[in-house]
Amino acid sequence: MQTASTNICERMGRSQELSEFKCGTVIGCHLCNKSIREISLLLNIPRSTVSGIITKWKQLGAATQPGSERVSAC
Repeated sequence: MQTASTNICERMGRSQELSEFKCGTVIGCHLCNKSIREISLLLNIPRSTVSGIITKWKQLGAATQPGSERVSAC
């Protein structure tokens, strides 16, 4: 039997990448002049994540890099 103190991964949670759809939703909300706070509350994503997605999208000009399977904005 595991106790809460021995299984730290379950207690703290694991970070996961957002799906391409969710990243696109963040960008769409941003283009519709929603604030970072509004997007965060609407999609239940931390504000720092929303801000990071928007920043990377502005730098790259796209949500994904051409020829890459990996989502670079998330």
